[in-house]
Amino acid sequence: MPKMKTHKSAAKRYKVTATGKIVRRQAGIGHLLQHKSESRKRRIFANVTISASHVKLISKELPYKKYAR
Repeated sequence: MPKMKTHKSAAKRYKVTATGKIVRRQAGIGHLLQHKSESRKRRIFANVTISASHVKLISKELPYKKYAR
């Protein structure tokens, strides 16, 4: 059987925590930050876990997600 390949863009976007949760960055922090409030910026700079509905999809793209990256 051939080896399964990791989806490289998914590997760059998602990280796996020590407990096995998949973490992503929030949208909206790339630019246009001057009009956003400080509390809003602090909230969106933090990482968040992915929703339960996306776990199966993203896990398929990261077949070797046992190890934290």
